[in-house]
Amino acid sequence: MNILQRALIEKTGHENGFENILPSIDGSVLLGSARHRAQATITLDKEQLFVEVHSPVSKHLYTELIRSFSATPQQGERFILANIDELAVLLRRAANLAHSLPSQVSIDFEAKVSDELTKYSAEGISETEIECMVRQRVGQNAYRNAMLDYWGGACAVTGIDVPEVLRASHAKPWTDCLNDAERLDVYNGLLLSANFDALFDRYLITFDTNGKIVIGSRLSQTQRHSLGVHPDLKLRWLADEHFPYLEYHRKLFAITEMAGAVAKFS
Repeated sequence: MNILQRALIEKTGHENGFENILPSIDGSVLLGSARHRAQATITLDKEQLFVEVHSPVSKHLYTELIRSFSATPQQGERFILANIDELAVLLRRAANLAHSLPSQVSIDFEAKVSDELTKYSAEGISETEIECMVRQRVGQNAYRNAMLDYWGGACAVTGIDVPEVLRASHAKPWTDCLNDAERLDVYNGLLLSANFDALFDRYLITFDTNGKIVIGSRLSQTQRHSLGVHPDLKLRWLADEHFPYLEYHRKLFAITEMAGAVAKFS
């Protein structure tokens, strides 16, 4: 790797979420960031780029990269890239995932809450009440940002990529979660366009173990058509980590369906 090639790789890293150049002793380029814990090691061999990405705080990063780049050749855990443009795409996706996946979200959340609490003061409100308000406000914003990063800024069902109409939906409701780790977990929910978010939130739709949509009986055929809901819809992808949360949602969906049936015949 000559000086020009190294400079180009470093520049690509800086522009795609890896702004720090870390010491390396084997002739490779080691990239990191102050904003997340992921690191990328890039070596050059016969004009091919070999890239290994890992994060000490997220066991899911490599698995998600495999999903995103399933067609990209690999050697062990290293991706083999043909050019600098492919490197840019891989690093950008890796940085987005590093921001969104557990437990980087929790780390960032706790730091943000601590920072906000040092600035916040209000007469007549207890410290406990203030912390609860701050944690909820910061948490909801952190969750939305993480979901946007994880789903690539597009609806998990339709692929619509208009941020203004996208909502971060919880499968296991915020109030039912046992802790902040569950509330902030990107696998606990879906990034959905507004109409699908409303349907998902009210248990008018859910998704099965294959990611295929399940439509509630309360929606008439006319309503389904108007809302763009049909049985062929499915999630763009589904990770194993989604399963327990979606199972929780399906149970609430089933309870809602049963309540609707009882009300109909009572």
